[in-house]
Formats: sequence, structure tokens, C-alpha cells
Amino acid sequence: MRAKAAAALLCMGLFSQVGMSAQAETAGTVVRLAQAVSPDDIPPPRKRPQTRLRVTPYDSPDGVYPRYNPGPDAVRECNVAYVQEHRPSGTVITPHMSCYWRRG
Repeated sequence: MRAKAAAALLCMGLFSQVGMSAQAETAGTVVRLAQAVSPDDIPPPRKRPQTRLRVTPYDSPDGVYPRYNPGPDAVRECNVAYVQEHRPSGTVITPHMSCYWRRG
């Protein structure tokens, strides 16, 4: 396994040098010193603007969704039943209602 890794690294090194000419680097004569900065000179961190989300209600004033015109003689039929729901805290019984429009 180590031989394969070494061969892969050798190939990567050989192919990275293709097309590049080798030049010696000279040491610079400039000496730079690290200096401590006073807390007054440090700029305050930039704050990102708060993300704005537009929230719009999806139900209409009369509570019927989707909102469309079913016609002048339409009747809304609703079926109500108790259904078991499996939750992490245990099984609970909750009411569920489904409604639809029918011609009246």
C-alpha cells in the first residue's frame, strides 16, 4: 500500500514540473520585523446585513385553501376522522379533516 502511495506522489511531482523551467531563488536582503498592534488600531469586525425573509400567509381570510371560485352552487364537504400518529414520545390520536368542493 505504501509503495502505491509513494509511486503516486512521485508521478505527481514529475508531472507538476512539466513545462516549468527550474530557477534558483535568491534570498532577499530586506528584513521585516513583526510588530504588535494596539487594540485602538484594529478595525471593528464587519457585520453582515441580517437576512430578510418575506413570509406570506397561504390561507385566505375564510380559511379555505387553495383559493379559487368553485361556482355559485358549490357546497363544501368535509370528512373528519381520528387518526393514529406515531411520534417519538409515543402513539397519539389526533383529529384530521379533509375538505373538497362538490356541486350543490
